[in-house]
Amino acid sequence: MERRRLLSLAAASTLIPALALAAEDKKKSGGGSYLPLQTLLGTTIRSSGRRGVLAVDCGLDVPDPALRLRAEQSAPRLRAAYVQSVQAYAAGLAPGALPNADYLAQQLQRHTDAILGRPGARVLLGAIVVN
Repeated sequence: MERRRLLSLAAASTLIPALALAAEDKKKSGGGSYLPLQTLLGTTIRSSGRRGVLAVDCGLDVPDPALRLRAEQSAPRLRAAYVQSVQAYAAGLAPGALPNADYLAQQLQRHTDAILGRPGARVLLGAIVVN
């Protein structure tokens, strides 16, 4: 009985470092300079007159390592500014109107440059959905 436990313990000890290396080498979506952010949500009115949600998927492309560190540290401030901007935009969106991706990208980029203190980080927009 003890031999089986010893063999299973030996097998587990060789497996754990391999799993740790695999988790380290796992590629994040978007590459090394990409910083993903949570989905931004804002309340709007749908064409049927009911309440709807404007959802914006976005992230940052920050190739400069020093600026990337600053962006990672400023992520809560960036997210707060982004959410405030998306909520204000969604509240003013006419019922049934399509969201303007160029305007949203411009607003978010302006917030990014102001919070990080210098340009160099690009805002990348994914899906913009009104449900």
